[in-house]
Amino acid sequence: MEKRITTPLTAEVVKELRAGDNVLLTGVIYTGRDAAHKRLVELLEQGKELPVDLTDGIIYYVGPAPAQPGQVIGSAGPTTSYRMDAYAPALLDQGLKGMIGKGKRSAEVVESMKKNTGIYFGAIGGCGALLAKCIKKAEIVAYEDLGAEAIRRLEVENLPLTVIIDCEGNNQYEVGRKEFLAMEK
Repeated sequence: MEKRITTPLTAEVVKELRAGDNVLLTGVIYTGRDAAHKRLVELLEQGKELPVDLTDGIIYYVGPAPAQPGQVIGSAGPTTSYRMDAYAPALLDQGLKGMIGKGKRSAEVVESMKKNTGIYFGAIGGCGALLAKCIKKAEIVAYEDLGAEAIRRLEVENLPLTVIIDCEGNNQYEVGRKEFLAMEK
């Protein structure tokens, strides 16, 4: 089922989404990869304020390519999510509601998503140039020294995603595999 959602991503909206749902996302999201995540969690451990408010927010695991003339951003395909697994629970505890990436998540992240009413969206790897067309505005808001891995505030319109893991822990990777294997019998 295809659903259109707009940020902020509230717990009420998250509860309506199920693993396997296709989503067109519009609104403000942030970028962040492992280097930025490490810095964010270090700030939390020091009792300091984060440079961005993650309440009801979404982080897209992406390190976009530089923008070409006339473009808002370069290719912006997802990176492998498990590299953020050590940091994701701490950010979910801070109010983060959604994560966008590719690949599996750890059991600890899934449990934190269930506890915090969070969700994991998948974006198709290899389609970075197409996904970049959904990004209408991009600006660096923290950690400019990280280059491509700096935290950016993105305004997106109809960014195509699939719910991979919903807030109840249902996992489309597992469900899809079972359905495929059942068809082979």
